[in-house]
Amino acid sequence: MFKISMQFFAHKKGVGSTKNGRDSEAKRLGVKRADGQFVKAGNILVRQRGTHIHPGEGVGIGSDDTLFATVSGKVKFERYGRDRKKVSVYTEQ
Repeated sequence: MFKISMQFFAHKKGVGSTKNGRDSEAKRLGVKRADGQFVKAGNILVRQRGTHIHPGEGVGIGSDDTLFATVSGKVKFERYGRDRKKVSVYTEQ
């Protein structure tokens, strides 16, 4: 007698798992109020990680480096030094 050995191969590729396919949530950083815009005391001006923009007159800095207005007035983005930027809020008189 003859013994026939039959071997079947998959006709569809097996689907494995992947280690990709996820991303971190956006942190919504950046400038929140434009130059020349009127703001109230307490308004957030810039959300940032580290002090890319420094606080000037009428601006406070939070524990997470967020810049906020301490007085009501107009926003002014300025340069100081060769490579630094600051944001100030000037009250209108």
